[in-house]
Amino acid sequence: MKKLINDPKSVVIEMCQGMVKAFPENLALDEEFMVISRKNPDKNKVNLISGGGSGHEPAHAGFVGKGMLDAAVCGDVFASPSVMQVFNAIKHNHSEQGVLLVIKNYSGDVMNFESAAAMAEDYDIRVDSVCVNDDISIEKKEDRRGVAGTIFVHKIAGALAERGASLRQVKEIAQRVIDNVRTMGIALTSCTVPARGKPTFDLEEDKIEVGVGIHGEAGIFRERLLSAKETAELIIERILGELSVSKEEEVAVLINGFGGTPLQELFILNNEVASLLTNKGITVAKTLVGNYMTSIDMEGGSISVLKLDEQMKRLLSAPCETAAWKETEA
Repeated sequence: MKKLINDPKSVVIEMCQGMVKAFPENLALDEEFMVISRKNPDKNKVNLISGGGSGHEPAHAGFVGKGMLDAAVCGDVFASPSVMQVFNAIKHNHSEQGVLLVIKNYSGDVMNFESAAAMAEDYDIRVDSVCVNDDISIEKKEDRRGVAGTIFVHKIAGALAERGASLRQVKEIAQRVIDNVRTMGIALTSCTVPARGKPTFDLEEDKIEVGVGIHGEAGIFRERLLSAKETAELIIERILGELSVSKEEEVAVLINGFGGTPLQELFILNNEVASLLTNKGITVAKTLVGNYMTSIDMEGGSISVLKLDEQMKRLLSAPCETAAWKETEA
């Protein structure tokens, strides 16, 4: 294992320290509970809190800032943060307008975030939550994982919260994004968890894993090595089979790298996805290409498609200022 680290046991704390030192004007770190938050919080708006296991950087802490999240709870690598971590994130980052928790649909995350929310309510803190399950690789909808589409929830709900919307309104739009986003990913290689020191699964040179998660899990089936065009066709057909998008409707697309894929390849994949959607008469109103929710050093990536309405479209391009995503006024 070759990694630019000091000690596998200190990866998360040192990563968080390094992130805050890179953006000292915007971010603060609670080292006891591993929570990265806005340095100058706005207590007059609904606050958004998300998080989960580390290893997905820039998610989630990279999206803390004006127009997106107010705090991110950083668990160990690929491990849910504890109830007390989440509770303290809520306790120190809530407002009178309430808190919305954005949870990815993994059993540990759901259990610990919801337990922390119940504790916070005992302290008279208004808390509500949404659960993201955009990964169409899983057949049963209730078992679907929250993956890269979570970033759209952060951005759109965060933008509406920044405008002073109520907790009910922010939750409603977050849920609308969840209902209209679908994601699927493929892996060319496995990832290597620092504490484990070896790949989480073995993959032949001429094969790919289709339907991988973001925690180093193997996919739902193994396929021969596909070209960018074939990969785009495979994923887009599956997404559009679930997401009803008519001609002339608008979508946002996220071509998300898993940490080890060159941008060159992600842009090639985006070229194929854009051509496929255009040929179907679907307008791509917003495109994001890059590492947004990774799986440490895995080679591969995912495609997310969000069906837009006018409100979501406006909020997606609303100003934000975070480490990993910046938008300015048009």
